[in-house]
Amino acid sequence: MILDGILPFARLLIEKTVSHTNYLVDATAGNGHDTLFLAKLAGDNGHVFAFDVQERAISNTAGRLEEAGLSNRVSLFHAGHEQMQRCIPDDYHGHVSAGIFNLGYLPKGDKSIITKPDTTIEAIRQLFHLLKPGGLIVLVIYHGHEGGADERDAVTAFAASLDQERAHVIKYGFINQVNTPPFILAIEKR
Repeated sequence: MILDGILPFARLLIEKTVSHTNYLVDATAGNGHDTLFLAKLAGDNGHVFAFDVQERAISNTAGRLEEAGLSNRVSLFHAGHEQMQRCIPDDYHGHVSAGIFNLGYLPKGDKSIITKPDTTIEAIRQLFHLLKPGGLIVLVIYHGHEGGADERDAVTAFAASLDQERAHVIKYGFINQVNTPPFILAIEKR
């Protein structure tokens, strides 16, 4: 296949932001797959800040990082992503290269615990402030669950409303797949 799938494309976008020092954010640590990916990208001189509201997600992520020997590159926060500006030390503000969100619920977890429009939009605002110029926010939007359409619509409207002088926004997704396929919104800080 010539076209990248959703998750490979999300990672490709983030890889394009890599420089010699990378400060990265995983706004929804989940089972730790993206956190591990970001920790590898961060390199020895970078750092990752990962957030999740579920203790199980933090534990899963910590285990995955420990197995890979990369725990020292990541700060894990058992907190909502709308707390990132408060949790990430001031020295990193304005220096973050990229961040990723996987909106929805924890795979193989409690499907009643979902990301919500208000806290997600607040987290996007905060992460945009934390980004360096040319930095990127990648939102993988899973919307086939109860509450998912509300978040999809709110986040898409928010991203579309961003001033084009301050941000470039793209939408990437497959439109001929069944079962409400996920899609990506990517916001580049100008």
